[in-house]
Amino acid sequence: MRSIWNGAVSFGLVNVPVKLYAATEEHDAPLHQVHATDLGRIRYKRTCEACGKEIEYRDIARAYEEDGQTVILTDEELGRLPAETNREIEVIEFVASEEVDSIRLNKSYFLEPASKSAKPYLLLRKALENTDRTAIVRVALRNKSRLAALRPYGEILLLQTLLWDDEIRKPDFPGLDSQVRISAQELKLSGQLVDSLSHPFKPADFRDEYQVQLHELIERKLSKGKKTPVKASKSTDTSGDAQVIDLMEALRRSVAESNGGAPLASTRSRTAKKKTRKPADTKQSTAEAPTAKPRRRAAEKAG
Repeated sequence: MRSIWNGAVSFGLVNVPVKLYAATEEHDAPLHQVHATDLGRIRYKRTCEACGKEIEYRDIARAYEEDGQTVILTDEELGRLPAETNREIEVIEFVASEEVDSIRLNKSYFLEPASKSAKPYLLLRKALENTDRTAIVRVALRNKSRLAALRPYGEILLLQTLLWDDEIRKPDFPGLDSQVRISAQELKLSGQLVDSLSHPFKPADFRDEYQVQLHELIERKLSKGKKTPVKASKSTDTSGDAQVIDLMEALRRSVAESNGGAPLASTRSRTAKKKTRKPADTKQSTAEAPTAKPRRRAAEKAG
């Protein structure tokens, strides 16, 4: 990995030099548009809606529109705004980790100790871990001031940028205002269903089926030649056959199916059985999951 930012975490009189790395990446196959008859790449032109002419980059300006009015913001005007270039991750406060709602989390970054002595880095990580606290920090990334959460992640520190408060929409769903009566039996059955489907979360057991099949399709096309037609998979859409059934009956069936068709058992007996239950068929072990990039794997073997 290549670091994208160098700076230091600062809290009190402690200064921890660090390097910042992007913690995530996309695994989607890069698709682009082509002319179907000759495979030429499709390019888009920058045309003006008013005059219809193609516009050069040097003649393009940034603007803001509101209520039918448009104002142009010049590079000179934008350059006079206070750009954030500070190379410091400033700790504002420490909060209980549970207080940072996951809806506020945006992008994630790994922090690596930049100095030869990792003691201040390890000290900060241990302090956060032992107190179950998250540091709310302010950091400048790409010339913009951002709010972020700094917390332990395994043996390292993880920085996660946070959405500002006005960037989170307020949910307003009239359907939730209606008075709905939930019986004790419905609540009990739904609780049994949740309990019967409860397992430790293992992200590696799951895979992106769409991308796996997309890469398999690409491999078949490449091995047979671009002109070889590939049969489309049969549709499995059964939405038209969906029926509205009684909620209680649906809960009973779901709990029964999750117990292998056996009658409803007590919570204690289900918990005992859960330890020996096999993973659901919808999961795939890491060893069975094909790689998301088959061509790269073949290249590595050849090397």
